[in-house]
Amino acid sequence: MTQIHTLTRHRDIQNWVTDRQGIPAITRVRNRFGEEHAQLKLSFQKREKAKLESQDDGMSPCSWTAWLAELDRQQLALKVDLGADDFELVERREAN
Repeated sequence: MTQIHTLTRHRDIQNWVTDRQGIPAITRVRNRFGEEHAQLKLSFQKREKAKLESQDDGMSPCSWTAWLAELDRQQLALKVDLGADDFELVERREAN
């Protein structure tokens, strides 16, 4: 039985992340033409504790409202593996 689900509803996404002590974040990245765009990230406390080195990855925590608005703007969904507590951001058209 597969435990992979694709979440598109805001409430489901927020619940899945907060249940795992995660917070939303956005990173600004530049493409090869120098144009800046938002890249969505999720930060999890238990994963961050595993990192021994401290580095600035440009990740800025943000509100759920801002994160979910950017998720909708980019037409993304959250693909989660409930068995491994793993996730991936995917295009919504892949989810259907």
